[in-house]
Amino acid sequence: MILVNLLENFIILKSKDRDKYYEIKDNIYENMSFIKDKLGYDLIIKEDFIKLEKIPSEPKSFMGIPGFDEIEEYVFFMLLLMFLEDKNKEEQFVLSNLTEYISINYTNQNVEWTNFKTRKSLINVIKTAINIGIIEKNDGDEESFQKDENIDVLFENTGISRYVVRNFKTDIQNINSYEELLKSNNLYFDKSNERKNSVYRNLLLCPIVYNKGVDDSDYDYIKKYRCSINKELEENLNWSIDVHKNGALIVLKNPTSVKDTFPNQNRKGESEITLIINDKLHNMIKNGYFEIKDNDTIIISNEKFKNILLNIRKEEGHGFIKKFRECSDEFFVECIKEYMTSFSMIKEEGESTIIMPLVSKVVGKYPKDYKGGTDDR
Repeated sequence: MILVNLLENFIILKSKDRDKYYEIKDNIYENMSFIKDKLGYDLIIKEDFIKLEKIPSEPKSFMGIPGFDEIEEYVFFMLLLMFLEDKNKEEQFVLSNLTEYISINYTNQNVEWTNFKTRKSLINVIKTAINIGIIEKNDGDEESFQKDENIDVLFENTGISRYVVRNFKTDIQNINSYEELLKSNNLYFDKSNERKNSVYRNLLLCPIVYNKGVDDSDYDYIKKYRCSINKELEENLNWSIDVHKNGALIVLKNPTSVKDTFPNQNRKGESEITLIINDKLHNMIKNGYFEIKDNDTIIISNEKFKNILLNIRKEEGHGFIKKFRECSDEFFVECIKEYMTSFSMIKEEGESTIIMPLVSKVVGKYPKDYKGGTDDR
């Protein structure tokens, strides 16, 4: 559970979970070989927190900050980190100091604090910052700022913000774009362990690792070393690996130890609906409804996929939770597409939806004794 806690949490704060902090600090040496050699991660242990630097080998859309839906929120968050850079630990500041700093430094855009949506975005960022421990609230209520842009709140810098953005092993001053950053593998890996680190990171951070074809050296590594990978996972996490022709995924022996799993109790409505949708799609595949590519993917238009979802809702929606029985078609489609995308079951590219092989691996039906009808779930 020690390594699981590090993987599941952005940071372990001693002030919030003293027992967990000391459990990890006193026992983590047992997992250090796995962390350093297999994952290629840095582990930061300080007197007030512990943080595992979880860097993906390839960033995915579902890896964003939980609760952030707008680009503006990410910009505000980075500007908050910049704002805190020059502040000492335990130094106080008021909300108006921060809003003034953001207004001055938000490039090529005027920030309108009279706009309700803008204030709401900043509040969301502040709540995230408090939750991960980079600031503390000393006096006032940030929620009041949502109603009135003149409200001030007193905060305190914890000093942890400087550990939020990772330290690069290479000078990045000459990198001019996001694409260049991603291509610079030496920023992410010890070159001697690049392949191994890439494989282990993808397995632990992604719902599934797909086989990209004959030139996919990562997947070749998985097939070649599946037994040793499985041994490492069992010894360090009590997990195992399930390898198929076109995909490899982690199997949890104790699913409750991980927050974001499929099916997911926290998003039970979406999980149950997705299982039923996957079953319908699987049957359509077996009956030759789709053209299947060599890599077991299916490419259809976004409009066709939308109609499939709505037809399934019409036929099977009587057992959906109330939220998805009564919502608009647009809301239903967007929610389910977002959920399926987050677990790598589908991928949208332009005007096309790609149905991925995982869809046929995780399917579900209503219980045999289910007689139809609805409730107020």
